Amino acid sequence: MSGPALCFEQVGLTLGRTDILCEVSLRVAAGSVHALVGPNGGGKSSLVKTLLGQTPHRGTLTLEWPGEQAGVIAYVPQALEFDRALPMTVDDFMAAMCQRRPVFFGLSPHRADAIAEALGRVGLLDKRRRRMGALSGGERQRVLLAQSLIPAPGLVVLDEPMSALDEAGAAIFERLLAGWREAGVTVLWIEHDLSAVGRLADHVTGLNRRVLFDGPPAPTLTPERLMALFSTRPAAAGLEVAA
Repeated sequence: MSGPALCFEQVGLTLGRTDILCEVSLRVAAGSVHALVGPNGGGKSSLVKTLLGQTPHRGTLTLEWPGEQAGVIAYVPQALEFDRALPMTVDDFMAAMCQRRPVFFGLSPHRADAIAEALGRVGLLDKRRRRMGALSGGERQRVLLAQSLIPAPGLVVLDEPMSALDEAGAAIFERLLAGWREAGVTVLWIEHDLSAVGRLADHVTGLNRRVLFDGPPAPTLTPERLMALFSTRPAAAGLEVAA
């Protein structure tokens, strides 16, 4: 299934007395790779949480799926928090995330092939019986990427997926991104690596509580806009939108 277009209209979020998001309006084109960049605390993860229904917010958020049925949304967090002493293997984790059958019954025959294929795509098929706690941070991030492939998503939401990846892992991520784009999957991607955004994204939005710029990466990621984006205060309204 092709991915949806996303429309954020005047989205706001206030926690206590702090404005986390201030009238954020942006559109993510269907089937595009759309990157969100900005400083820590600038509201990127909060915007994703509004999309996933995890945070109450003001304004309107619309997913425009093609056809009459909504598709699958996959989410890849920045890191996996768990007790590393747990005797949970990679297969156990994939079973818990990708099937309805209880994990203690083992892999479902209906999901076993798909899980094996997903682990193969991220280069971890030979470590499927390794304990999750024994994996490196980059390997655990690859497992998170693998679980996002089952079932095939129409929308993928990525929260800094490259933060723990080594060079080999980054190459695997780039192949996955290219595959999603070729399949028409919509990707909303939070990323700090601006060089990767410049190479891989179709569109980029600078967010520091409010939208400071929005456009194709090459003409949009100028030094002046980036300086305003990563300053400690939200940038002036004069830099809000780039053509």
